Amino acid sequence: MRLEDSNSILVVDDDPYVLEAVSNLLREYGFEVIACKSGEEAISRLLGSNVSLVLTDIKMPGISGIELLAKIHDIKPQMPVILMTGYAELEMAINAVKKGAFDFVTKPYNPEYILHTIEKAKRYTELLRLEEDYKHRLEETVRKQTQQIFTLSREVIKRLTAVAEFRDTCGGAHVSRMGLYANKIAEFLNMPIEFVDAITYAASLHDIGKIGIPDKVLLKPGAFTPEEFEIMKAHTTIGHHILQGSSHHVLQMAASVALSHHERWDGTGYPRKLKGKDIPIEGRVVIICDQYDALMSKRPYKPALWHEEVVRIITEGDGRTLPGHFDSRVLNAFNQLAPTFKDIFEYHPD
Repeated sequence: MRLEDSNSILVVDDDPYVLEAVSNLLREYGFEVIACKSGEEAISRLLGSNVSLVLTDIKMPGISGIELLAKIHDIKPQMPVILMTGYAELEMAINAVKKGAFDFVTKPYNPEYILHTIEKAKRYTELLRLEEDYKHRLEETVRKQTQQIFTLSREVIKRLTAVAEFRDTCGGAHVSRMGLYANKIAEFLNMPIEFVDAITYAASLHDIGKIGIPDKVLLKPGAFTPEEFEIMKAHTTIGHHILQGSSHHVLQMAASVALSHHERWDGTGYPRKLKGKDIPIEGRVVIICDQYDALMSKRPYKPALWHEEVVRIITEGDGRTLPGHFDSRVLNAFNQLAPTFKDIFEYHPD
């Protein structure tokens, strides 16, 4: 489970008991650990050691976890930094993710969550390396506009899509599949190429707001209570809050998708109960993609369904899911593209 055989995890916490407990946990699972009692010590050790990942408390005297994040990325811009935080500091942690933190874990710590998050960072680092290699191969052959898209893609994937994927409880490939589904529907609807390109990226960020949902709700192995469901529904507005305000059209669309991908054509969705054409077209596309993938996937409270049954449920209804939830044009596109959706799901497994 090492990030790399010769590299270490830098653990930073001013509480000696937490520092010792987390360090011992990681050592038990085969990681090399450098334990630091302060942000100042962490910067010094980072410069003199081969570190792959930093796990730091968000609130510390002297250099705080947020300040340490900025200093680390000044030195090593691609270094994954995971924050340890309490629920009272959740908004601070969300803002830190916007500034480049890889992820956060909440107190009281669940050892499995910490280990799972570190494993996600390993995959994240590998993705960055592959992406960098791919970018160099394309640099001299792609057109200027395509280069700009890949430049944007790099930033979005590193800062946002990676978080969405690795905080996603459905499996990392769900996020990737969403972009592919949405791309095919947008093409079928003869949307402008700028729209097709944008929704391919934007759809992958539909659940970015889940980073603001407490682990006890997000990772619950079963159906939600009404109160828990209200908390979970907030991921739409949290995602919009994270993405809004950008001057770039892809992030503008992503903010719209985050907010509107649970709105239903008949007005029974959330969070704003929009109806019909009041729902942005990108939201109308993403909701049917999300519904297909959810029904096809296994959950703690439901088995995976067969493709043919999922198509029947979406196009004919089963009481819980109804055709009236979807824009008829988008529903027709889905029906025509159903075999392609099946291929995407099978070729990109979790």
